[in-house]
Amino acid sequence: MGPLAGIRVVELASLAPGAFGAMILADLGADVLRVDRRSRNRGLDLPTGVLDRGRSTISLDLKDSEDLATLYRIVESADVFVEGFRPGVAERLGLGPDDLMDRNPRLVYTRMTGWGQDGPLASRAGHDINYLAVAGVLEPIGPKGHRPVPPLNLVADLGGGGMLMALGVLAALLERQSSGQGQVVDAAMVDGSSLLMTFIHGMRDVGLWPNGRGENMFDSGAPFYDTYECADGRFISVGAVETEFYDELVKTLGLTDAPQQYDFSRWPELRERLASTFKQRTRDEWAEIFADVDACVAPVLTPQEAPDHPHNAVREAFVQVGTTRQPAPAPRFSRTPADPPRPLNTVDARAMLDSWAVDLP
Repeated sequence: MGPLAGIRVVELASLAPGAFGAMILADLGADVLRVDRRSRNRGLDLPTGVLDRGRSTISLDLKDSEDLATLYRIVESADVFVEGFRPGVAERLGLGPDDLMDRNPRLVYTRMTGWGQDGPLASRAGHDINYLAVAGVLEPIGPKGHRPVPPLNLVADLGGGGMLMALGVLAALLERQSSGQGQVVDAAMVDGSSLLMTFIHGMRDVGLWPNGRGENMFDSGAPFYDTYECADGRFISVGAVETEFYDELVKTLGLTDAPQQYDFSRWPELRERLASTFKQRTRDEWAEIFADVDACVAPVLTPQEAPDHPHNAVREAFVQVGTTRQPAPAPRFSRTPADPPRPLNTVDARAMLDSWAVDLP
């Protein structure tokens, strides 16, 4: 089931960005075969049971001629190939685009890297924080007067990397329907991170992002778009950007003489009053008070609390996969819903390949 049912993906095991992109394809119904490298030696392995869901897996030694020949046979029946090596490594292993697309011209060959396939940094090591730094994403994130704060590894690794990689694969598959030809998808985390900043660049160009870090609308500069500590040390989020929501916010808080929303000179006063008011009750008390108020106020939940929030529970936004409770596949489809994700399967890879008409030795 799922909109990608029947699409065959071969994924060379890699770190989080490529694994997340392949997970999305599996969530959407694709048959994803992960190829683990017998000879690999990494300092940081993927967390078992999370990003590897929905796949079957086999182990191959990519430097062994027989195993390489097996991988060639598998790729001949595949629609998509995903690798996350530094530029040039796949070619040295005999797994570059020319090697595989000569055997399968319809193959969508997908390359997941930090810096891309060319440019001065292409061969350099890096991680999420480095790609954000060069893309101009990291510098604006953080409170005023403090150093930039990395937003976990959500932006470069997962959003600008794996998510956009999956989008590139889907676009290439769609184009293949008319051309009959595969192509190479160059998914670079630095490119994807930069793309995610498009809205902020637009705001800056029209004068709506004029200040430094922590002094603008969505970077904690505006007192009505921030988090506040409550009486129990937990936090509440406020996003009352529009006037009608701001009016509901100050009315519900009892701040009848609050400053005008966009009187910038009084923002420090407004922030102080909001902070002192939210400090008077616990997070959950405020959540109850604002439960039926359209003021864009919501409790700041921990990852452990999120699955049990009533909204998430009703929408079944989290699912149990093996022993791990984790986010459910998204988005949702009315006619071709995906099956519930399953744990990584190390047993039935042969059955999957039988369905692909691939004979293993």
